[in-house]
Amino acid sequence: MELISNWKPNANAPLWDEESNSEPRGPFFQELDIKHIKQIGPSCVPTTLAMLARSTGADVGPDDFKGIINSQSPHTWSNSLHQYGLQLAYCNQDLRRLEYYIDELVEHDDLFLLCFYSVDPPSDSDINGKLCTAHIVTLHRDKIIDTAKSGSFGVSIAEDYPRLSRQTKRIFRVVPFGHPRRV
Repeated sequence: MELISNWKPNANAPLWDEESNSEPRGPFFQELDIKHIKQIGPSCVPTTLAMLARSTGADVGPDDFKGIINSQSPHTWSNSLHQYGLQLAYCNQDLRRLEYYIDELVEHDDLFLLCFYSVDPPSDSDINGKLCTAHIVTLHRDKIIDTAKSGSFGVSIAEDYPRLSRQTKRIFRVVPFGHPRRV
């Protein structure tokens, strides 16, 4: 085994590494018509999942997802989307603010879920193990759909979204069910 003496770790990675020849190439969901749904109470995850499922023609709402997902378990989110032909795949990311990623995400011209902290996260969780509240929004092509906002305020141009200064918790690309990358 040859020792590589001048190797240095990479300081950065693309959000979505280039696809291999055997992997389906995106964009996958440019043509979806995603209709905004206003969340009721702290239900951004099931409301977002319902919006995605409805865009495939399903007649579902947030309550259809509440009993089958854990709001802190993206694996359950992805599993709940399988019957609609969708699944989630993790993207490379860290705690940087959304504004750091937004141009690269829009450049993919596809469908992503962006999770961010609602306040600057403390370095340690509270006594119940919770770090702080977080929120999830949908990025479809160049628009952000935010279930916490009402009416026309629920959809904005991605680069103009008012919460881009929030730190990233997770970023997912929505991919077709059966795609080799997944949560």
